[in-house]
Amino acid sequence: LGLRTYAHPVLFRLGSLCILATSFLVGYFLTGLWWVGMLCAVSWFFLPWLEILFRVRQIRLPAKSTLEYRRPPSPEVVPALQVLTEQLQEEEGFERADDAGWEWRDQQQFLRLFYKPDERLQAAICVVQQGGFGFYYVSFFSRLDDGTTFVTWNYPFAYSMKMAPEMKVNRLRGNVSLYEMLSSHRALLSRAGISPERLRTSTPEQMLADIEGDMEGQIAHNLKEGLLLPDGEGTVRYSWRGCFYIWWQVLRELLRVR
Repeated sequence: LGLRTYAHPVLFRLGSLCILATSFLVGYFLTGLWWVGMLCAVSWFFLPWLEILFRVRQIRLPAKSTLEYRRPPSPEVVPALQVLTEQLQEEEGFERADDAGWEWRDQQQFLRLFYKPDERLQAAICVVQQGGFGFYYVSFFSRLDDGTTFVTWNYPFAYSMKMAPEMKVNRLRGNVSLYEMLSSHRALLSRAGISPERLRTSTPEQMLADIEGDMEGQIAHNLKEGLLLPDGEGTVRYSWRGCFYIWWQVLRELLRVR
């Protein structure tokens, strides 16, 4: 587990192999049977199905989400929010645009939006809270007039939906700094041959509309791909194909080395 906290690909992969090897040895030494050891090791690959069957299959998501002004969570709940805000404004030159979010049943999502006019670059600190569990991540967006969006983020978990084709996603690990994220995002634009002059300008109101459009476009794309199914009035749910997709994403997360 300690090795998997390192960003180095070799150490991260070694951590995954150690978990599998240890599970095999526990099963083998407790029973003396090699096939029991193999079952213990392989069980890691099927453990996600417990949550998929008993939680994911019960989830209902809104087909359309409207962002409205929301008060930020208290510093005691998310102390990193103020720290990241100061870093974006004071160290990276972003202007604070708006606080917004949405709430659906027991899930709440808060967004603090920023804009960097000279690079036409949008940024968002996102805080997700569900029950007693919560996490945060940072995203940077660069948008073209044709709808193509370049995104760099450090979302900390395996993502449970397919990204829409117009979203070009550059995912980084959660332990990278904002400076490293910005450098990676600029490199992403450079590889695509995109200069700031080609990017679309924005306003706080337009940023809210952009993010709502991103969410609706993603839902529509996953409905088209069969990962989601319509369910009742204005809601969607995961199909069995979507459940297998989530399982594959979790396996990739377990074994990924970048």
